[in-house]
Amino acid sequence: MRSHKDYLNEQLKNPEFAAAYEALEPQYQIARAIIAARLESGLTQAQLAEKASLPQSNISRLESGTFNPTVQTLEKVAAGLGKKLEVNFV
Repeated sequence: MRSHKDYLNEQLKNPEFAAAYEALEPQYQIARAIIAARLESGLTQAQLAEKASLPQSNISRLESGTFNPTVQTLEKVAAGLGKKLEVNFV
């Protein structure tokens, strides 16, 4: 059985797939950062949602990478995590 990583590496050989995958990377970075910070804080999605004054469904969509958040939403999430939002260009 092939692993997910092996499958992904095979698909990334296709230029169209690779371009689409790369275009979504910022959303996945946001999702990974929120998940990591939430778990580090020991919060459930529901607890973070309450602290951020957002519906739990928004936290779920953020973490799945299916929600394109505004800066204001990210600031609320950061505040709910007791953190400050920082944006970098590399």
